[in-house]
Amino acid sequence: MTLSRRQILAGTAGAAAGLGLPHLVRAQPGGGSVLRFIPSTPLPSLDPIVATSYVIRNHGYLVYDTLFATDENFRIQPQMVSDWQTAPDGLRWTFHLRDGLTFHDGSPVEAKDCIASIARWSKRDAFGQTLAGFVEGYGQEDARTFTISLKKPFPLLPAALGKLSSNVPFIMPERVALQDASKPIADATGSGPWRFEAREWIPGQNAIYTRHAGYRPREEAPSWAAGGKVAKVDRIEWLAITEASAAVGAMIQGAVDWYEQPAIDLIPVLKGKPGIEIRNVPLGLILLMRFNHTQPPFNNPEIRRAVMMAMKQDDYMQAVVGSPEYYQEAKTFFTPGSPMSTGAGGAAAMQADLAKAKAMLAKAGYKGERVVLLAPADQPIAYNQSLVTQDLLKQLGMTVDLVSTDWGSFIARRGNRGPVDAGGWSLFHTLWSGADVLNPALHPLIRANGQAAWFGWPDDPTLETLRSDWIATSDEAQQKALAARIEERAFEVVPYAPAGLVQQPMAVSAKLKGMVMAPVQFFWNIEKTA
Repeated sequence: MTLSRRQILAGTAGAAAGLGLPHLVRAQPGGGSVLRFIPSTPLPSLDPIVATSYVIRNHGYLVYDTLFATDENFRIQPQMVSDWQTAPDGLRWTFHLRDGLTFHDGSPVEAKDCIASIARWSKRDAFGQTLAGFVEGYGQEDARTFTISLKKPFPLLPAALGKLSSNVPFIMPERVALQDASKPIADATGSGPWRFEAREWIPGQNAIYTRHAGYRPREEAPSWAAGGKVAKVDRIEWLAITEASAAVGAMIQGAVDWYEQPAIDLIPVLKGKPGIEIRNVPLGLILLMRFNHTQPPFNNPEIRRAVMMAMKQDDYMQAVVGSPEYYQEAKTFFTPGSPMSTGAGGAAAMQADLAKAKAMLAKAGYKGERVVLLAPADQPIAYNQSLVTQDLLKQLGMTVDLVSTDWGSFIARRGNRGPVDAGGWSLFHTLWSGADVLNPALHPLIRANGQAAWFGWPDDPTLETLRSDWIATSDEAQQKALAARIEERAFEVVPYAPAGLVQQPMAVSAKLKGMVMAPVQFFWNIEKTA
């Protein structure tokens, strides 16, 4: 049964008083500290390379480590790497691994594991695909030293290997990383601070992690994904509490320690309770509408522009978070306020003018083709955006079919490249962390490389050339100018339509100390006090 917001608010007090704890948690075998966490969605699968889902990314940071990492000042720092050298001509990089790195099965992390992991990641990630175009080959000098030879200089190599968010180039055992990059892995063996307890996991239900005793953190203080990743709790339980009233009740009663994405209209209920803190995720979340560029009607850029012209960002942000306290306009393709965000072309392309949009749609030759709007009902942020778009498309006179699914079915269907009559789709809504869209190198949805692009598969050589030009220069003024040209072109070809920037507060128990506040939900350095 789906509860309305009014029903949830009315029932929260009762849920808090009457919620039974035994079915939510169980005793930790042998004692030890336990952190109980409600993720935005239950963990659907284990592969952070095949999927861009943030819940799988967060899982990845628990069980894997990275060669480099991004700190809170957006600087790239060594992580698994101890030191590295670059040849004078910039065409050969040599990397040395730190001592004492071990996988959860006890085997040492070696150069071969890094080579296989980078190669697999670079087949899926936008930044990785760019890097792959520069790579001449990989080499192994000894068990803990590997090289990357390039066809031409690529100064952003450490930035690629240390990117903060999806897809993160996590290091896996060679036997796992050699698997097909298009098929999800089933083995979550990593070398990170916690190990995944596969025997206790059923997809879509609770996920359990226990401390990896063999992990050797760096000595530096933690700073976002960089520095010392010290596991200070013995066991982490991700709980599949998807009903908002039950999740809020569990938080109030102290059955859970951390609720990642409470509904905004339930925040006042949580704010008034002792022992609970409300914290905003840095950089915010970018709302967006993604089109299928390969199928009618959105294979026509004029139709994409018409829909974008009609969009009113305030409607989307109101539907998602309600209060202006938690949102801001973002007619830009890069994170608002970041150095590369110019908004060039945005004001002209997004006027929220329904009459003008109807005229554009008629001129574009829309012939009443059915629009299939995928809407994951168990993801409120995406679903609420979808309801706004359903109404908008109807006002435009388009034939729209909102297909409500669960998250797992949504992930499966968005990979269908066929027509809507063969199980395909036309558009969907999602969100991306501001950490993922800071610049053209990182931004996966700005890629327009056709069948190799992210779901929706935009194809625009001009946009790709501008992105390559941005990557090729290290001059900040030139990068800014190129970023403006990229935004102008993006508002012409519309790889996606931005729908605003929202804040997503988290509810955190005051018993948790030392949390690293970042755009990613990190678990290291957290102590659970009595």
